[in-house]
Amino acid sequence: MSMNKISPDILKPKQHFDILDGLRGVAAIAVVAFHFMEMAISDYSKNFIAHGFLAVDFFFCLSGFVIGYAYDDRIGKMGVWEFFKSRLIRLHPLVILGSVLGLLTFLFDPFGGHPELYSTGKVILIFLCSVFLIPLPIMQERAFNLFGFNAPSWSLFWEYVANIFYAFILYRVGRCWLLLMTIFSAAAICFVAYNAANLMGGWDGNSFWHGGARISYSFLAGLLIYRSNWIIKNRLGFIGLSVLLVLAFIMPFSKWNWLSESLVVLFYFPLLIALGAGAILTPGFKKLCVFSGKISYPLYMTHYAVIWAFGNYYGTHKPATAQLAIVIITSIILLVGIAWGVMVAYDIPVRKYLSNKRKQH
Repeated sequence: MSMNKISPDILKPKQHFDILDGLRGVAAIAVVAFHFMEMAISDYSKNFIAHGFLAVDFFFCLSGFVIGYAYDDRIGKMGVWEFFKSRLIRLHPLVILGSVLGLLTFLFDPFGGHPELYSTGKVILIFLCSVFLIPLPIMQERAFNLFGFNAPSWSLFWEYVANIFYAFILYRVGRCWLLLMTIFSAAAICFVAYNAANLMGGWDGNSFWHGGARISYSFLAGLLIYRSNWIIKNRLGFIGLSVLLVLAFIMPFSKWNWLSESLVVLFYFPLLIALGAGAILTPGFKKLCVFSGKISYPLYMTHYAVIWAFGNYYGTHKPATAQLAIVIITSIILLVGIAWGVMVAYDIPVRKYLSNKRKQH
């Protein structure tokens, strides 16, 4: 379908679910806190937010719900190519910026790192793969991350895969088939969790396909919630739901992780999405939810450059617990501020420019 036949209204973003946006920000901050703690405490059983990585599964479920809501009734009119353009404009500017920040930190980390171990050609290759989301797990000192310069990009890789499946298959699939696919994916989640003893995989070369299992179930579950209208009216509000979400990240780390994490991903997160979509937002929290939602993606895609520097700082300086707490808390606050700045100075202007260019064609 050519652009001149598409009404501009079809390309307009829809009204947001403010509480779900707010919860996305809470989950993003949990990921950042988890990554700091992971660098400082290698024993996960002593890490207070040891399940913070499950925030990614929450993102995936939320993504399925939001994509269904935003595109189910208009992807047929706008066409697959226009859908892909919409997703690229929304997601890719920060994929690129995250790669650039990762490259700069790698080259100029004040606390160490070993850029001299890599030839210029290899650095350029790692950077290009990061920009174009081509998995390249070759950095041994970075635990063979799929994307050495910006580790969180692994989930964006799978987000794009899910979007491709949505455009070509899922938007046409009826609810019965969608339910069957979700059940099949739930079995995959249980299989992965049991065999790996947890659901932490997907980010490195060895656990690549775990990422596929994680997004398959959560994205399909989110889409199923939207299409089935499983929206639960409630008065929990933003704070109540935020507390419920955080409980998933701070639950105890145990030998039963494979089971507890599977239950959270299979049932608890979809329930929170259904509650978040039906919760009543008190006017006082509107601005907080909007802010939280807006900084969530910039925070997620820009924080890891600082995490590598922090890891090197921790390794060389071995700070005491009190000092460590101050460094981590201050860093998280600064990273939220930087995410806001990135959004205002880079992400919004770039997306606006690209959207305007698109309208001219």
